[in-house]
Amino acid sequence: MKYQLLPPLSDDDRAALKASIVAHGVLVPVEYDEDGNILDGHNRVAICESLGLVDWPRFVRKGLAEEEKRTLARELNVSRRHLTAAQKRDLIADQLRDTPSISSRAIAQMLAVDHKTVAKVRKSLVAGGEIPHHEEVEGRDGVVQPARKPIRTAFLPEPDNARELMATAKSIRDRQREHGRRVRTDLINEIAARGTVQAGTMPVAAYPILYADPAWEQEAWSDETGQDRGLMYPAMDLDAIKELCVGKTSPATRDAVCFLWVTANRTDDGVDVLRAWGFDFVTCMIWDKIDIGMGRWVRDRHELLLIGKRGDFPAPLPGTQAASVHAEKTGRHSAKPRFFAEMIERLYPDMRKLELFQREASLAPDDVRRNGSWSFWGFEAGEGGSDG
Repeated sequence: MKYQLLPPLSDDDRAALKASIVAHGVLVPVEYDEDGNILDGHNRVAICESLGLVDWPRFVRKGLAEEEKRTLARELNVSRRHLTAAQKRDLIADQLRDTPSISSRAIAQMLAVDHKTVAKVRKSLVAGGEIPHHEEVEGRDGVVQPARKPIRTAFLPEPDNARELMATAKSIRDRQREHGRRVRTDLINEIAARGTVQAGTMPVAAYPILYADPAWEQEAWSDETGQDRGLMYPAMDLDAIKELCVGKTSPATRDAVCFLWVTANRTDDGVDVLRAWGFDFVTCMIWDKIDIGMGRWVRDRHELLLIGKRGDFPAPLPGTQAASVHAEKTGRHSAKPRFFAEMIERLYPDMRKLELFQREASLAPDDVRRNGSWSFWGFEAGEGGSDG
């Protein structure tokens, strides 16, 4: 394992690789050095051995120095792996320790990362004394150049052309951003397709989007009567809600977003639930009910829709985001405005969605959630089962 320099495969990626080997064999040759050490293909070899296979395509590279072998191992692996930002920084740091005289742009090209990220990691390592500062660096073509180049003055466009130039630059940025989002969306959908969906049970790793309105326990709103206003559904305590989608029992894919309803007095609990389910809180939306209700410290007229994400889930494209406040009168008991489900569908029309604590039969015939891309799970879906 001398040259296995990347973190282990995720369970999903390993399962996908194993299925490919079973169906098609090893498509990419395993690369060795002249001493028989694996440079690229540790996971392919491990899966072959677990299947009882003893022969697979091999390629031997000779005459490489130690740092060249390590660089090659990273370069061959990184294009096929889904790495977090932290894992990419660790990979960059290891490469800089091996080849500090190679330019940041050359290393960025090797590892398929942004050169600005490499420059930041380099600056940190130099400041910490882990690598030396180089006045000159070497590019991938072997040419040695100054580490810092003088800024070349560019001519500004004529005033009449400036507006057109800015519009063109914005159009290019938007197109690049949309392409990157599409690539991530396709990858997330491929992983979701390998998840498990079985009637009567909580799905596993099958949905990139969760929409949940938990059956929170309600505090008594009157000290004199102790009334909880007569919930029309069985309440769950906080620990039970947390355990519902924790760890390997989660219906969410590794890259996912969760929209979670909470009342104002449950904000802390809502953030705790997001974290227990593996999501980081990013922001929230407000449903302004217009008509004022009951309350202890204040009289409530709003609820919060917390938004949490995990992994590399794409944010909405600029200009498509909804306003953070939506005003609409309260309808039937516990029903949230259709606006929010329609917003989720508009932002992510190509992704599978799971709504917890909901059943399809309760939705209006023209509800967007009946379009086939939504599934449902909860008490109201029948004994903890699922619809869709």
